[in-house]
Amino acid sequence: MFRYFSCLLFSVLFFTSSVSRASSSAEGHEEEESFDIAGMIMHHIGDEHGYEITHGVKVPLPVILYSKEDGLQVFSSSRIDDGKVYNGYKSEHGHIVKLNEDGTVNESVHPFDLSITKNVAAMMLSAVLLILIFTTVAKGYSANRGKAPKGLQSLLEPIILFLRDDVVKPAIGHNYGKYFPYLLTLFFFILINNILGLFPAGPNLTGNIAVTMVLAVITFLIVNISANKYYWKHVFLPDTPVWMYIIMIPVELVGVIMKPLSLMIRLFANITAGHIIMLSLYGLIFIFKSYLIGGAVGGFALFMSLIELLVAFVQALIFMLLSSMYIGAAIEDHH
Repeated sequence: MFRYFSCLLFSVLFFTSSVSRASSSAEGHEEEESFDIAGMIMHHIGDEHGYEITHGVKVPLPVILYSKEDGLQVFSSSRIDDGKVYNGYKSEHGHIVKLNEDGTVNESVHPFDLSITKNVAAMMLSAVLLILIFTTVAKGYSANRGKAPKGLQSLLEPIILFLRDDVVKPAIGHNYGKYFPYLLTLFFFILINNILGLFPAGPNLTGNIAVTMVLAVITFLIVNISANKYYWKHVFLPDTPVWMYIIMIPVELVGVIMKPLSLMIRLFANITAGHIIMLSLYGLIFIFKSYLIGGAVGGFALFMSLIELLVAFVQALIFMLLSSMYIGAAIEDHH
């Protein structure tokens, strides 16, 4: 139901904006700037220094910079909002640069940015939620040992058992227990961040390719560190005639690299595409400035919201399933 309220909230905000713009035109504003829908979309799906709730309402976050020239610099992101300059630093297209005295960018200074950005704050929030959720479930198991589950435990237990018995165990085999904690954490981390991204002003964390790359690299390392000798034999000494090694070995090595790439790109592309579609729909209201278009967009947005909610679960499941299959293939016993 939260997604329905989100769409209604957006519709009200956009309708209000349309009415105010129409009244401003009636009062004598002859020229009106065209709505930059591409800029709006890229702004909302990208990362930034500060957490914008709505237009004009932004929660400042700490900016942490280090450079050899200036040392460690820590200040609020509000000091560099809207083109402001602080201690010679300015934010340009989401990147903080050092300025010369004449206002030009100092190309010789490249500050190392360790700031708490919108995506970093969202990652911290999701980590806290994961800890609270699983701590509560663990306490429930301890308190209700031998009894029927209650509360949050009763909600998550069927999901956890399904993931264990129908996803991880068939893909990995009898050694699944060693990898299940990581895979379960992976599933709920992606799921929680997918759902958080559906809220108004929600972060696009799993639609950030840097985040999906790190998740894919972790799976890649687990797969290749855990791989047995039969896995590597299949890569470097495939069961083919020797003269085909010149073809098969490069193909197998490409396959090793393509596995994490497929994980990274699939999650990034699907989540980002969903955000772009929804923001494009909302942008139509600004472009046409029509109650009729707004009503049509609101109805279609509700339908797309259900699709996005389904995608949030499906993409978390697919990432976990493929990671399980890659691990299972790497540790599979020789037959």
